[in-house]
Amino acid sequence: MSNIVLIHGLWMTPLSWQGWKERFESRGHNVLAPGWPGIDDRDVQAIREDPSALEGLGLKEVTDHFEEIVRGLDVPPIIMGHSFGGLMTQILLDRGLGAAGVGVCSSPFRGIVALSPSTLRVVMPALRNPFRKGRTVMLTPKQFNYAFANTVDAAEAAELYARLPIPGPARPLIQAAFANLNPNAVTKVNYRNDDRPPLLLVAAGKDHVIPVSISKAALKRHSKSNAETELKVYPDRSHEIVGEPGWEEVADHALEWAEQNAVR
Repeated sequence: MSNIVLIHGLWMTPLSWQGWKERFESRGHNVLAPGWPGIDDRDVQAIREDPSALEGLGLKEVTDHFEEIVRGLDVPPIIMGHSFGGLMTQILLDRGLGAAGVGVCSSPFRGIVALSPSTLRVVMPALRNPFRKGRTVMLTPKQFNYAFANTVDAAEAAELYARLPIPGPARPLIQAAFANLNPNAVTKVNYRNDDRPPLLLVAAGKDHVIPVSISKAALKRHSKSNAETELKVYPDRSHEIVGEPGWEEVADHALEWAEQNAVR
């Protein structure tokens, strides 16, 4: 039995991991899927009505929150993260935490040129006024459909929008967008770290938020280390790869790879 920690991304809650959590638990694993600070146990509607607890939240605060959770476990866990959660997974591994990590459609760390046209289209609501970084930003249905639901029909996209997204803090987006201008950026990862646990990067070929090119760039940099790193690309998946039809294949491969490569 493994400990598994699941880290969701921006605009999401632990609900985005529901299928993975239940699937892994059914196989006897101890699975934790905590929310970012400020989410607590509130449901999506409650957070939409009052997102104030998320205002001003930055990447360091969220990563430190998950570090505390990981350090509280008796056995180092497999850490899996989606989007910004994937970036935090890499930061935690760089800190020497976890037995193995899986970064699914991971946001880029410092040193990767990230702002492709499709990425810019998604993050523009937050970047329009970077000086108001303390606010939260909610995706419109049109923005959500482009970012998360571009491989499903209109009815399913509407169902996903009703069930999943919440207002997200703008600060992590701004921190990531301007990371290459800041040598001490919170998105910095030591990709030459030979001692970090093994890492699987997962990319989606139809992802408008994190194009495959970003994951390939991350792999190239991580390859400067002797630590195990691998990339798995699913050509027909979107950024909602953790929940769209066929997510079971992705979850099973992620867990199998992590268990086979975990440092014990």
